[in-house]
Amino acid sequence: MVAEAVVAGLYIVSTPIGNMGDFSFRAVDVLRSVSLILAEDTRHSRHLLDRYEIRTPISAYHEHNEARALPGLVAKMVAGESLALITDAGTPVISDPGARLVRGAIDAGLKVIPVPGASALLAAVVASGIPADRFTFLGFLPRKGRERREALEIVRNTAHAVVLYEAPSRVADTLGDIAELGAPDRGAAVARELTKHFEDIQRGTVGTLATYYRESPPRGEVVIVLDGAAAMVATEESLRPRIEQLRAEGLSTRDIIAALVLEGTSRNVAYRLAHEP
Repeated sequence: MVAEAVVAGLYIVSTPIGNMGDFSFRAVDVLRSVSLILAEDTRHSRHLLDRYEIRTPISAYHEHNEARALPGLVAKMVAGESLALITDAGTPVISDPGARLVRGAIDAGLKVIPVPGASALLAAVVASGIPADRFTFLGFLPRKGRERREALEIVRNTAHAVVLYEAPSRVADTLGDIAELGAPDRGAAVARELTKHFEDIQRGTVGTLATYYRESPPRGEVVIVLDGAAAMVATEESLRPRIEQLRAEGLSTRDIIAALVLEGTSRNVAYRLAHEP
């Protein structure tokens, strides 16, 4: 296989989020070929680069030095060098430093080339079981004050799926806050340590998962996927009459659940309502 011929500019390179087998051939080729790799934590990234025998020089680029480093990095690319930006795990710029560098490269008329790969965000969405033809990603919610309240209101009112990143120590509190806003029965999935040995995805309602994680605090990196508010409106206003109609037609509880899921209801909500007396 012929290695990719890199050009002057900025490569945004995704790295594995856990399973090292998720590193693409193209990513390895690009990182071997560029002039310089920019990493959030050089010590952490060094293990990955050594495993794939990538000997390219590496330099730290993180939230504490990005403003100061930006002019010099843009000057390198303008002079004809190729740089690659990586993060500790996953796709750079998504809840990680890098947006300022991307904007600087664009403003200088330079190429910005994505090298896609692993993403905890997308891995959680596709495994959640929650309809996600549309979703809103809010990253990490503010921890307190008005900004947090406003973010939680967005979560409550968004009609389609919502995806959050959260620190493991705050998962139960965040789910509890959402439940207290009037959405305890909203379908949810909590994905933990994706692609790693202890990968775990818990699915249920916001309320049941809040209780679960209070009793069993999670470890590792966490992604929360929430059903849209529109699904809850449908649950309260139309699904119970629909279930009675299906029962009158002679469908079993299992068939009712299957029918509701086909009609767009989350499996968690369909299961709960179909088993109501």
